[in-house]
Amino acid sequence: MLRQYASVWRLPGAPVLLVVGVLARLGIGMVSLSLLLLLQQTTGRYAEAALACSVYAIATAVASPVVGRLADRVGPAPVLVATGLVHPLTLALLIFAGQHALPLPVILGAAILAGMTFPPLTAAIRGTWNAMTAGAPQTRMTALAAETALFEIVFVAGPMLVAVCVALWQPAVALAAAAVITLVGTLIVARGRAMRSWRRHLDHVPARGLGPLRVPGFAALLVTAFGLGFAFGSTGVAVPAYATAYVENDPESVGGFLLGVWGIGSAASGIWFGARPRVGARLGWLLSGVAVSLVVLAAMPNAIALGAALVIGGATIAPALTVQNSLVGAIVPRSMLNEAYTWLVTVSVAASAAGVAVTGVVVDRPGGVVWAFLMAGGAVALGAVVALLPGGPLARVSFTRKGEEVDVPV
Repeated sequence: MLRQYASVWRLPGAPVLLVVGVLARLGIGMVSLSLLLLLQQTTGRYAEAALACSVYAIATAVASPVVGRLADRVGPAPVLVATGLVHPLTLALLIFAGQHALPLPVILGAAILAGMTFPPLTAAIRGTWNAMTAGAPQTRMTALAAETALFEIVFVAGPMLVAVCVALWQPAVALAAAAVITLVGTLIVARGRAMRSWRRHLDHVPARGLGPLRVPGFAALLVTAFGLGFAFGSTGVAVPAYATAYVENDPESVGGFLLGVWGIGSAASGIWFGARPRVGARLGWLLSGVAVSLVVLAAMPNAIALGAALVIGGATIAPALTVQNSLVGAIVPRSMLNEAYTWLVTVSVAASAAGVAVTGVVVDRPGGVVWAFLMAGGAVALGAVVALLPGGPLARVSFTRKGEEVDVPV
């Protein structure tokens, strides 16, 4: 297993992508939760706070494909530098609006600006992995598994950092920390060897119109991304709401801790999965496992049991995401990879925003936390059905290896 990951580590520029690329995205695991807590503290309700988080996520989702297409044309590095410099400034504006309890439209406007300027780190990094492992599907799977597993640190360390900031200071400090981390990390990744070595392929054809959305199978893959995104957003609100309802002492910190431990099982399973000798796995069955793990959360009687269920259930997440991300490179032409990955992020973020908004309303009602977990599981189950449809668009996908096509059931 270590030999396979060592071969990935030795790829030019890989250490920066694996280490700094993860640290640079800690803000993903910090901004939504810290903004939720900051505004809930200001307004006293989750509905308004969840709305602001949703607007932030939707703005990111809308802007991402445009930024992704630009990165496919001029390269990811300059796009990362520009957004990496602007995003922290917009977060500072959002902090000011939240702390001073400005009118909700002002807060939402600041959230839109912050969301639109978030650097497209995930799309750029995953697109770069695909370019670096062209023609080597098993190496690509291992690289993306490492990326996915390490990316779980974002969802483990991010909420925990928020919990520490809230316990010692206040949610605004967590937002400020996210701004600094994003700024420094993005600039380092943009100047790294892997990003600077970007070159147009000889067969590069700029995307036009709908771009990768017209590629057969990609729209179906986005349906599976929507289900996962909705579930992640819904659970991100349901867990803190569970802590508020069932934990007496410092429920905000407990909620952040519970979200953090969710990624522990995912990270461990992702590392194991990436070292498997075969190229692919059935995405539909992996998604089914995620759905079951979320439904189980509705039956947990206390915070300790919920934490254990989150750790165990999290083991289903990274393998599903690894296969999903690998399929992008197998389905979409190389000239559209950045945009394709931004579409994956866009749909995931938009779905997460929908999950946050709907769940923010649901958890304010009696018994709402239980329904929130059931909704999350149902959303993933819908994606599983699409992936498992016999003869459907995701029934078989071809990976290329040394000039041969290898059909992999998904």
